[in-house]
Amino acid sequence: MNLRFAIITALGLLGAMSVVADETLPTLKVGNNVYSNVTVTAVTTTDVYFTFAGGMGNAKLKDLNPALQKHFHYDPAKAGDVVQRQAAANAQYHLQALRQPKPKRPTDEDTAPSASAGETSELSWGTDLPAALAQARAENKVVLLDFTGSDWCPWCIKFDHEVLATDEFTAYAKGKLVPVLLDFPRHKPQSESLKQANAALAKRFGVTGYPTYVLLNSAGEELGRQVGYAEGGPGAFIAELERFSR
Repeated sequence: MNLRFAIITALGLLGAMSVVADETLPTLKVGNNVYSNVTVTAVTTTDVYFTFAGGMGNAKLKDLNPALQKHFHYDPAKAGDVVQRQAAANAQYHLQALRQPKPKRPTDEDTAPSASAGETSELSWGTDLPAALAQARAENKVVLLDFTGSDWCPWCIKFDHEVLATDEFTAYAKGKLVPVLLDFPRHKPQSESLKQANAALAKRFGVTGYPTYVLLNSAGEELGRQVGYAEGGPGAFIAELERFSR
């Protein structure tokens, strides 16, 4: 498992699922937001995860009303401890990332065809949609947007590990896609400009839950989307992207 997914998985599992259920609620109010047709999928020490009429979402237990906090067994002391451990794990991620060896300049030997056709290097994800669209036009590709919560969303982490980090998907993506990561982390540092750009794109594409995968043509027009986690591994996701592209 590569660094990104190993550490992100650790972050996601720090608040391991304390309750997993299919409890249904007509509505769930979180601050000024009201979700309808809610099905609770999991509850951790800090969060409740659910599906609703508009997709998938989650909420901090501390933001719920006292009755729901009691119902979901919210403990402020335990939640604070989990947040501290998540912050420590996030710091470890960045420390390890800084310690990764810098890529060496390729040589003729490096660029020669590999004897092991099954080995595939890690896929590079951009964060700049205009640049990705320009690249897609130049290379006759399509753009894949990944709206994710990389350090807190369990379904995002699961799909990353089962699909996006695989050699099968990487090989496909390098020939067909320009991938763009639109991350909405809880603990990972992020510049204000990137936060604002990602929020604007989420609003533009009507994204209300994570993960959401949106496929665009090189003109920026939507070809299709997958909302939430889907089973089937890389083969099923690739087949879906191919259907969108037709």
